[in-house]
Amino acid sequence: MKIWTVLSGKGGAGKTTVTASFAQLMKNGIMADCDVDAADLSLILQGKEKSKETFFSGYHARIDPQSCTSCGRCSDLCRFGAISGHNGTFCVDPATCEGCGVCYDHCPEKAITLEDHDSGICLQSETPFGPLVHARLHPGGDNSGKLVSRVKEIAGDIAQKRGLERILIDGPPGIGCPVLASLNQSEQILIVTEPTPSGLHDMERLAKVIKHFDIPGSLCVNKGDINPELTGAIRQSAENLNLRWLGEIPFDPAVPAALREGKTPREAGIRPVSQAIQKIWEKWNEL
Repeated sequence: MKIWTVLSGKGGAGKTTVTASFAQLMKNGIMADCDVDAADLSLILQGKEKSKETFFSGYHARIDPQSCTSCGRCSDLCRFGAISGHNGTFCVDPATCEGCGVCYDHCPEKAITLEDHDSGICLQSETPFGPLVHARLHPGGDNSGKLVSRVKEIAGDIAQKRGLERILIDGPPGIGCPVLASLNQSEQILIVTEPTPSGLHDMERLAKVIKHFDIPGSLCVNKGDINPELTGAIRQSAENLNLRWLGEIPFDPAVPAALREGKTPREAGIRPVSQAIQKIWEKWNEL
């Protein structure tokens, strides 16, 4: 089973648009949207939800008011200010509780328990182009890297059961923990960037991360014709960083309009863009 991942050093570079277009070109595969903080691949691919599961990560403290004697020791020890008392009753603010367990360990009445924290959900959907696994991290939820790993685990199980040959991952932007979880076990990485100073800078940071893990990396530039000079600089930088150059995608204002309707450039008939993406897909598959 091949695991190929599409990443971008920054948000808004067009990574999900490219991944959705790849999904339509891919045969016998499954998609995994690992951008769990802002998963939107399902919106473009018109996914229909089939099942979901709750994602628990970390703990939240809870005070039993019947056992609490209002000594205030938990509030004094909480370095996050998550425990406060009102009219002699102490309670925990779940939005600020970090689940560290100090209050639990030091409560003289054993009135505090640590409960599993509901941080998000994992979903399985069916699209016209194959199965899709995606997730949503609740606002303020943590351990997005762990949720990414769960998304990949479910995708792998489905791929094995259905005899699918490839997992195509739409990864999160940046270089943080969710990105590291996304590229784990990947055989090929494609970086999608844009010809802006921040696009060049963040692409170089991501390329160094990929090099550190010794994963073959490739690069394409979205909206490459809006700044040909900077596109050339990105290509040169990619060669210096041992990234394979796969090409550039032209800018077309019809693309965002199509995305708002839940259509890829291919579905919307935007030929210059869709043809460029298809060539990049074909080159990527030749590696």
